[in-house]
Amino acid sequence: MSAFADTLSRHKLGVMRPSLLDPLFAPATTLDGIGPKVSALLAKVLPFDTTGREVRVGDLLFVLPHTMIDRRKRYPIAEAPENAVVTLEVSIDYHQPAPQGNRSAPYRIFAHDDSGEIALTFFRAKGDWLTKAVPEGARMIVSGRIEWFNGRASMVHPDHMVPADRAGDLPAVEPVYPLTAGLSSKVLRKAVAASVNRLPELPEWLDPTLMTRHSFPSIRMALHRVNTPDDPLDINPDSAAWRRLAYDELLAGQLALALVRARVRRNAGRALTGDGRIEKQVRAALPYSLTHSQEQALVEIHGDLELPKRMLRLLQGDVGAGKTVVALLTAARAAEAGGQTALMAPTEILARQHLATIAPLAAKAGLRAAVLTGREKGRERTEILRAVAAGEIDILIGTHALFQDTVVFHDLVLAIVDEQHRFGVHQRLAISAKGDAVDMLVMTATPIPRTLVLTAFGDMDVSRLTEKPAGRRPIQTVTLPMERLPDLVQRIRSAVGDGQKVYWICPLVEESEEIKLMSAEDRHASLASVFGKSVGLIHGRMNGGDKDEAMRAFKDGDTRILVGTTVVEVGVDVPDATIIVIEHAERFGLAQLHQLRGRVGRGDKASTCVLLYKEPLGLVAKQRLSVMRETEDGFRISEEDLKLRGEGELLGTRQSGTPGFRVAQVERHGDLLEIARDDARLILERDPELSSPRGQALRVLLYLYGRDDSIRLLRAG
Repeated sequence: MSAFADTLSRHKLGVMRPSLLDPLFAPATTLDGIGPKVSALLAKVLPFDTTGREVRVGDLLFVLPHTMIDRRKRYPIAEAPENAVVTLEVSIDYHQPAPQGNRSAPYRIFAHDDSGEIALTFFRAKGDWLTKAVPEGARMIVSGRIEWFNGRASMVHPDHMVPADRAGDLPAVEPVYPLTAGLSSKVLRKAVAASVNRLPELPEWLDPTLMTRHSFPSIRMALHRVNTPDDPLDINPDSAAWRRLAYDELLAGQLALALVRARVRRNAGRALTGDGRIEKQVRAALPYSLTHSQEQALVEIHGDLELPKRMLRLLQGDVGAGKTVVALLTAARAAEAGGQTALMAPTEILARQHLATIAPLAAKAGLRAAVLTGREKGRERTEILRAVAAGEIDILIGTHALFQDTVVFHDLVLAIVDEQHRFGVHQRLAISAKGDAVDMLVMTATPIPRTLVLTAFGDMDVSRLTEKPAGRRPIQTVTLPMERLPDLVQRIRSAVGDGQKVYWICPLVEESEEIKLMSAEDRHASLASVFGKSVGLIHGRMNGGDKDEAMRAFKDGDTRILVGTTVVEVGVDVPDATIIVIEHAERFGLAQLHQLRGRVGRGDKASTCVLLYKEPLGLVAKQRLSVMRETEDGFRISEEDLKLRGEGELLGTRQSGTPGFRVAQVERHGDLLEIARDDARLILERDPELSSPRGQALRVLLYLYGRDDSIRLLRAG
């Protein structure tokens, strides 16, 4: 038996981490030269969040270099490029120590080569040491960042200085890592190298044919190549070594999602069939007919519900594509089968809005809908909980308050989760535990590129709503520099005079010391000085009641201009709002701009989105605003956003707990994602408990990439 297999056999599979990995789970402070202070700095350069635990040795494996310094080329001083790290061979002319008693003045060493002179500059220098290390008349190799002042070259605190006859002591090629204030590149390089050296001999979890086809090296070789590059190609994310590491991460993610899917579906579902009577009544109450893609989505959903296994489906729809109606018609089918539906929304505003949309339509079909958030208290809350437990409420809409132990359903058969990327896998499992074999429909109003759908929702079947409901008019999008603000205010004055309503979005709640931008509170005050009491204010720091009151006043027309932050981004519905102004639009991502723009154009009147920007604009900001002017197609916008930003921010991964990536870059490694998904599915079909030699090796992969939660979903765990 191999040492690895022996280790696993001594543990209950899936519960305890293989001791093989212990060196990587040791605190980073066990590495030479790393104390608590340096460990705290290392946490800042990790490509993932370690809040709540100390930095481990294995975490440093995923701090990869973004470029490299090549010291094999020697520049003449006169040809050295400005602000670049260069290596020079020079003769030392003389030392110029700092004046006595003036600690702030620099110590300079002047040197030359055939092309010109250079000053090597040191602050708070030890003169005795420099005199010995860099003697006058010596021939030296110096390497560091070169700067030019008044035609003279300068190098402040060279990285390396060695006698020319010991040029071989200089690292010829050196990786450059992301840094943070207080952390030197030398300390970080040493820490990463030490963590790679601690990597034990790991079993190979990849299929040999796949490795040959893609020229993948072993994981040890891949980490070695990327962290000790011989060539710029070694640190290119398209290199075989980097792609191997990216594939490992994508496979770990897909395997974790497949394990969740298997767990959800393992407990046999229950077929939900109905006679169509309630659904027909809801359809009759609608003031419009469904689009083709809504009908197609319902066919797919009904097909899932009729099967005796759990539904796990993602409903993707652009702003205003009609996801809520699809959700209601799905709930109608659940009611026909005699069960209840829970609809979870990420915010109280959105939960109450869902109630306002759903309750009247549901009532016409004889269904009762109610809302439960943190705000329902006392007798009202008690009555809602009683009615839910008694089966008197067919559709319960709420926030994460639906997870609480006090909420007991009579017979929950369907869970609908809105804005899925704000709810993690564990919350999905928690709500499905509220009933017996609960079917799940998750919805997102953020159109997500196919590659990202696979990474975040790889365990789900997908339906897409690609059309807007009939009667929706296109939104005219214009860009305007801040200097034209007075013209815009005049335009708003005439629009308000015509009875129109206006959203005005700011990036901040209140003015910040660090960022000099107009805040929502300041803009509210400045517009109120022009428009008086017809200007309202809404932002995330207000309590629920005040937010609702601000929205009510705007909906009812008591206020005509609503100044706010991105709290109005998701789901808020005021059909007669026709203008949205987004201030400092250059500071928002494309998907967020698109979501905000979707707050208007919801009625039958022509609408306008004004993107106010501050000059000068960077290249990415220019491209974003240009895409917004060109198209309203959320799916195209999301693809462009992926190209411009990369996957990291697109789903708000740091905040939401959706897995962000350590190594993989979806925009570059998207081709590997499909392969990883198919590989994960095939693995679990053949070895659902991961108990074969390859399955045991894959458990190590899951631990290595922090996906050990999914191991606990195995029966053996």
